[in-house]
Amino acid sequence: MDTGSVDIYVVFDLFLLLLIGIGPKIALVPFLEMTADMDAETKRRVARKMITTAAGVGLMLILVGEILRKLLHFSTGALSIAGGIVLLVIALGMIRGPGDAAAADHGGADKDPMQLAVFPLAVPYLLNPAGIVVLVTVSGDATSVGLIAAVIGVLAVVIALDAVVFRWANRVSDHLDASRMLVTEKVFGFLLAALAVQLALNGLADVGVITLAPH
Repeated sequence: MDTGSVDIYVVFDLFLLLLIGIGPKIALVPFLEMTADMDAETKRRVARKMITTAAGVGLMLILVGEILRKLLHFSTGALSIAGGIVLLVIALGMIRGPGDAAAADHGGADKDPMQLAVFPLAVPYLLNPAGIVVLVTVSGDATSVGLIAAVIGVLAVVIALDAVVFRWANRVSDHLDASRMLVTEKVFGFLLAALAVQLALNGLADVGVITLAPH
């Protein structure tokens, strides 16, 4: 993505990337599972906390992500590799399912709902490693205030979409079929594993370890 100027193509690319990185698809099934035994008001509070936390962290990464990267002395390639590894761990947990110890995060029965809203729902499910990589990279590559404003605007649109999806999820959660949710989670887990591998490959290419073929 060319971050040197702002046009409709850059904005559309940003939207697609942020839809992957902070959109509802990864967090939806874990949210439904963790809030299944909560009353309607608690579910709404968890959804609000989850969305506002992810939005706040995302905004912070846009504004100071490059400063943090320089202070901690890592490259965007290293960030992409790390993001791929973390996302792969999440994806494998989704694929293996609730029978594994790795799925303990999905229980949450003994945890404060507001703590669950922050971790793991807000981060790393809603704002996932792919989103963190995108936001930190844009923070460093942006060459104009206009682009920063465009990223913040696109982030606001995606967050608004999240709010709509999770509000809908709260209303229909009692009527969702558990077996279909399980199948959906495993399919998404497999797709996320592919995304995780791609993130790691992009990072390896960025640091010069490999050369990726054009696609």
